Amino acid sequence: MDSYGNNGTSWADQWDNRPDPAPAVDQKKNNGAGKYKQKVGAGFDKTKSVASTGYKKVKVGTSVGFQWIKDKCQKTTQKN
Repeated sequence: MDSYGNNGTSWADQWDNRPDPAPAVDQKKNNGAGKYKQKVGAGFDKTKSVASTGYKKVKVGTSVGFQWIKDKCQKTTQKN
């Protein structure tokens, strides 16, 4: 393509005499990041509360299970 003497310019640059416009600065990018950060933070709070509730249920269930096993073992040893 350089053999036609366009000096490395594109087809559009050959027909356009005006300078290229400056790229627009997008102000929404900064605001969007804050919005997503708040949503993710809210998601982590929900996850933390669900994990905490689940942990409490497992802890209580394990405690009840061990108590049941202890009661069964003590009943069999008391029959002597």
